[in-house]
Amino acid sequence: MMLHRAQIETLVTHTYETELCIVGGGMAGMIAAIAAARHGRKVVLMQDRPVLGGNASSEIRMWIRGAHGANMRETGILEEIALENIYRNPTLNFSVWDSVLFGKVKCEKNITLLLNCSCLSAETRDGKIVSVTGWQTTTQTYHTVRARLFADCSGDSILAPLTGAEWRMGRESCEEFGEDIAPQESDARTMGMSCLLQVRETARPTTYIPPAWAYHFEKKDFENKINFSTPQKWNNCNFWWMELGGLVDSIADTETMRDELIRTVYGVWDFVKNGGVCDAANWEIEWIGFLPGKRESRRYVGDYLLNQNDVRAEGKFDDLIAYGGWTMDDHHPAGFLTTEPPTIWHPAPSPYGIPYRCLYSKNVENLMFAGRNISATHTALSSTRVMATCAIMGQALGTAVAIALRDGLTPRGVYEQRMQELKQTLIADDCYLPWNRREPTPLMESVRIEGAGDVSLLTDGVERPVDGVDHAYVCEPGQAVVFTLPEPRFLSALRIVMDSDLNRETFPEGIEYSFKTFPMKCHVRLGAANVCVPKTILRAFDVYADGERIATENENYQRLVRVPIGRTVREVRFVPRETWGCSQVRLYALELMA
Repeated sequence: MMLHRAQIETLVTHTYETELCIVGGGMAGMIAAIAAARHGRKVVLMQDRPVLGGNASSEIRMWIRGAHGANMRETGILEEIALENIYRNPTLNFSVWDSVLFGKVKCEKNITLLLNCSCLSAETRDGKIVSVTGWQTTTQTYHTVRARLFADCSGDSILAPLTGAEWRMGRESCEEFGEDIAPQESDARTMGMSCLLQVRETARPTTYIPPAWAYHFEKKDFENKINFSTPQKWNNCNFWWMELGGLVDSIADTETMRDELIRTVYGVWDFVKNGGVCDAANWEIEWIGFLPGKRESRRYVGDYLLNQNDVRAEGKFDDLIAYGGWTMDDHHPAGFLTTEPPTIWHPAPSPYGIPYRCLYSKNVENLMFAGRNISATHTALSSTRVMATCAIMGQALGTAVAIALRDGLTPRGVYEQRMQELKQTLIADDCYLPWNRREPTPLMESVRIEGAGDVSLLTDGVERPVDGVDHAYVCEPGQAVVFTLPEPRFLSALRIVMDSDLNRETFPEGIEYSFKTFPMKCHVRLGAANVCVPKTILRAFDVYADGERIATENENYQRLVRVPIGRTVREVRFVPRETWGCSQVRLYALELMA
């Protein structure tokens, strides 16, 4: 039956009252939402795409990268997500990856998720944001969110022009901050954007006929881009250098640049496949992204602007809440159009600290941000923009919001009054903060611990190898660790931090290095080995309270586990039974929680 409506139908507006509204569901925004929700705060997460993950989603497929070096992997919620993906998705299928991210958000009861909803306006009053409104394309409805605090994790910083928050875009001059890798004169140039290409190896030769509108390239166009030293060198990367947009407005000109990128991508594959230089006979297109992945656009100005000199000096800030360790990877603004090197890898220490003051607005009282849009210069951004770094900044933001809302503070008020609590809460949630350690609680200072190994390592507050010291408690399966309290008292949980093999050395032989860095595929190789749960993780264990078994786990695959106790006890016994393949049990922390 056909419906006929003569009247003008008014579009519906849904209104939400919440504590935190986050715009942008990339890795930073998503993890910020999870962190705030787990600390008891109500969150609305507004994402303009149908999937979560931003540049790491199936729509863009940029692999997550972070700090360089041994034992520098970012942990916390990001490692939790990575380990779930390894467990559920050993072939690294991007559709399954999307489900991992979707499930992490949808299973948090304190998060309301608005997908396909693009922020288009904001109401401000007296220097504060009152509400934001988004348009949801799938339902043709408006969604207005009123909140106490707002976070912009959109990458392009949509709330900056909508609220009057101070922001920058482009490159600072070398004189402004004394940055020797910055240009002589400031300009509006940025790093560009890319539409990525993934290809699949097959068992037989395949053909490729490019579209008539694809660009045609010759070998000279690939100078400093493809390694032609051997015919197979071309497939060692994800074609990230197919980059455009740094010479124009990386926001306003996105659609034009997307069109140019698509013509470029299909033309590049024509050269690789049919140009007679590369050995690509058995390779075919697996996927091409039509949504550009961006590296740089608007950056907010906070109470502190991180710069190159801070990075080089290791960023040992008192308000350190995250860390970086990617080199200052400054892409040429001309991108694919230049025959110069597509990027310059300026050295940076790993790790270096990132201060909390870079995560909240200088002039809008209740606005925070995390991701590639933090308060940083262009040169510092060239390192902080990578997604693992953005993700741990997101967890810091969500945790800070929870403290601010609990105590009626502004984001700046958390800096002024609650920094030590923020840092200790992050460490308790398995976020590594260089040059900081987990402080012993009064409860744990009174507990006697007995075990088969050096039990002091379970409470030394360092939960990974640092500076050549392992810090892991080691024992055999079946050997118990016993906690005895001076008198019975109520315990909420047992906190366990396991060895998740930060360097992924226990992955099967033949796994590419890029998969070890973070489990996301670039190209699909014929007969490639699957990833697996790191063998060092404890798979099975029991927990006893005053002799009664209160928890049994047979299929654990996570690094951080909190086992509920919820009763008054005098003795707790932890019995590790089985790892995922390692002959010994390796633990970084066992802690009773009041």
